[in-house]
Amino acid sequence: MTAPLNIYAGPGALATLKEHGFYPLLFNYFLGASGGPKWFVLAGLDRVLFPEWFDERGGQVQVIGSSAGAFRAACAVQRDPLAAINRLAHHYSHTVYSAKPSANEITVKARELISHVLGEEGIDDILLNHRFKAHIFAVRCHRAMASRGRITQFHGLAMSAAANAVSRRGLNRFYTRHIFSAPDSDFTIHDPYNLNTERTELSIVNTRDALLASGSIPLVLEGVEKIVDAPEGVYRDGGITDYHFDLSFGPREGLVLYPHFYDKPVPGWFDKGLKRRVPHRSSYDNVVMLVPSAEFVSSLPYGKIPDRKDFDALDPQTRIKYWQTVLSETDRLGEYFMGITASGKIMDEIKPLPFPMLNG
Repeated sequence: MTAPLNIYAGPGALATLKEHGFYPLLFNYFLGASGGPKWFVLAGLDRVLFPEWFDERGGQVQVIGSSAGAFRAACAVQRDPLAAINRLAHHYSHTVYSAKPSANEITVKARELISHVLGEEGIDDILLNHRFKAHIFAVRCHRAMASRGRITQFHGLAMSAAANAVSRRGLNRFYTRHIFSAPDSDFTIHDPYNLNTERTELSIVNTRDALLASGSIPLVLEGVEKIVDAPEGVYRDGGITDYHFDLSFGPREGLVLYPHFYDKPVPGWFDKGLKRRVPHRSSYDNVVMLVPSAEFVSSLPYGKIPDRKDFDALDPQTRIKYWQTVLSETDRLGEYFMGITASGKIMDEIKPLPFPMLNG
């Protein structure tokens, strides 16, 4: 029987694992990509990684995410991560919009989702967790992308895409990467493109807004303004600069655990149509990716991973049933991972990263 999960490792990660085995203590970083409901295919992994696999690990783990990955990070660092993950999965999958929802309607629903996921204690958990530190990626917008107007945003997106097609550094004209980090975090990034980056510490009064900003897709949701302690401006989706990430992390050495729905990461949101835009080798040297196999995905309803297009393509009842089936089926991934790590068989399953990379 074909394994439901593929495990890929960068050269540095593979050497480390061969020397020490596959243990939680080796992983100092956890990465969650943008992708909206694509995350549902990873829910079964999230349900076991922090509640069980990482449970006995000492020392800090930096839990990094943009957009949907940021929402997952906010769940993972809570005192009861399993309950938080299930709240996120249930509320998001049951969200229903009007026939033609406005950006305001979708933003209001997103705030409701955040409140539901955090509950009464979630923000305190994020701020006070000494072992697992959340890092929420967003962007602060400039020029046309700071506008509330849809037409101006359209023009801003077109100009952003054109600038990005020449070089990712062109994004600096329109965006500044902004990282909201839990207090007392030991966390740095190395960006081969040197995109402008700034930081704000998470607090009781800005955590909700930081999460909303991280998932605020241009034209779909409203931008987030007046985030306490952050520079003045309009904040939007962190996936714009860091869709699937092309970064390495520090200052501590250690491996990066990266459950991902695809076996090829796309650095930024505007890189989705640029086949030549691949990540750097340095960014993935110490990464271990957990990726649902093609056979597993083909076994799901419609033979695919959920995505935002399902909101338009399916009526609510059909979509919710489909998404609930996926959320249930992904428990197979978590069970498989826990089984092969407990037995040690995971070392026989690890393969080299399957995508091309840039040197450097």
